[in-house]
Amino acid sequence: MSNPLLFQPLSLRSVTLPNRIVVSPMCMYSAIDGVASAWHHVHLGSLAISGCGLVLAEATAVEARGRITPDCLGLWNEEQEQALARVMATIREISQTPIGIQLGHAGRKASHRRPWSGRGYCGPDERGWTSIGASANSYEGIAPPAVAMNDHDLVEVREAFATATARAARAGFDVVEMHAAHGYLLSSFLSPLSNERTDAYGGSLDNRMRFPLEVFEAMRAAWPDDKPLGVRFSGTDWADERGGWNEDDTAAFAVALAERGCDFLDISSGGNVAADIKVAPGFQVPWAAVAKRASGLPTMAVGELDDPKLAEEILQRGEADAIAIGRGFLRNPRWPWLAAETLGGTVTYPPQYDWCVGNR
Repeated sequence: MSNPLLFQPLSLRSVTLPNRIVVSPMCMYSAIDGVASAWHHVHLGSLAISGCGLVLAEATAVEARGRITPDCLGLWNEEQEQALARVMATIREISQTPIGIQLGHAGRKASHRRPWSGRGYCGPDERGWTSIGASANSYEGIAPPAVAMNDHDLVEVREAFATATARAARAGFDVVEMHAAHGYLLSSFLSPLSNERTDAYGGSLDNRMRFPLEVFEAMRAAWPDDKPLGVRFSGTDWADERGGWNEDDTAAFAVALAERGCDFLDISSGGNVAADIKVAPGFQVPWAAVAKRASGLPTMAVGELDDPKLAEEILQRGEADAIAIGRGFLRNPRWPWLAAETLGGTVTYPPQYDWCVGNR
């Protein structure tokens, strides 16, 4: 294929991605009290020399109670900021690939065990804590109901997102992504199936979008003007029959974000309620296309997209502007090499790998 779109650059404010291949944020559950460990140097460093256009580091909690598990990465204190700055310094010694970080809050889905420790709710005797949420409910009854956020909590969490964003800038990240997907805190405000509030932050679509948009505005104000700030959110709850978040809501939220200076969208799905999701290659792409058409913003498609030909077809059809891959990169950390060979594109790689890639 001549001149594949997957290998063309994409500019987001002052940051230019050398190609349209993005490493999705993937939880590693390998931090110590929120502090990045040796794992993050090795894991993110490997991805930074993969030939991709952008690496997005895992969901990083903006406060201690916002972690998914006790072992999740955090960015609410100086020690965590310095540890991530050291990770970035390590990467910059070997690669200039743009590196971003996803900032989030688990909300009612907080205080769970990491997957290889049995999953499920993590109680106080297992380093757990009481979660907060948009409303006093639980995700499918897996954990005790969250404590519904009051006015003080709203201010505190909004400021925590802004402070973490400023820390990310000081640590040297090029891109920040606000996490508003998968039933975590900001996502739970958006969906009518998880947001049961009767104040200005619940009820109508405008009210349900209010807190996530306030958080985005606070982050934008704390983030350098020349650096891109994007948002990941769920395009659907997969529960239209129950009145869940749907295509029209996705379009409206995308437009609202564009009006507030958002630079890109990263569209996933589900997570607010249990649903019958038919997972297949490209299954979430239609909602990326909806968000892109409505907002005009550069949009990333995600979800089982590690077939290079499918990735290129999605870009060629104009349904997305970049392809974000998670598990595919864990299976093959040099996935861009495969895509380049398949499509006829050109990929960058360290000179140490020259003998096995370009000049054999």
